Amino acid sequence: MHIYVLKIVESTTVDGPGFRNSVYCAGCENKCPGCHNPQSWDMMAGTPMLVEDIATKLLDDDLCNVSFSGGDPMFQAKGFAQLARIIKAKSNKTIWCYSGYTLEEILSDPDKKDLLANVDVLVDGRYVEALRDTDLLFRGSSNQRILDAQMSLKTGKPVEFNYNPFPNLS
Repeated sequence: MHIYVLKIVESTTVDGPGFRNSVYCAGCENKCPGCHNPQSWDMMAGTPMLVEDIATKLLDDDLCNVSFSGGDPMFQAKGFAQLARIIKAKSNKTIWCYSGYTLEEILSDPDKKDLLANVDVLVDGRYVEALRDTDLLFRGSSNQRILDAQMSLKTGKPVEFNYNPFPNLS
């Protein structure tokens, strides 16, 4: 199976906590006004890469966790679900997934729900330029939520991810 990839950014710190290798995919039907990555909307803007090759690249880095971004990984949910399963089977890496779809929309689609079942954190919701907030961690607008993917899937309701960058100070 292939995923259309714009680029893989290594050792980034903007797509979740710590150092992460981020897979930026092509294809997004949401086309949010003010999107910082509008070139990602077109699926053909990406290069098709085998899921196994992407997994090998991500697994070869022992230090970095993984983020899926785009475009929208849910636009290629089957491929990203397969990639996430490989990563989870062969490592302890955490996986964050960014999507313009809300949890509620994802839960109503079997392929998107399968991807959700294989990631740790979902950053959901379309980017809304009027709600842009530069003080937010790991998201662009205040309507977007950072969700514990597994607890949200289990309960069928949004469960916020509790991110504490300084656990010894709480």
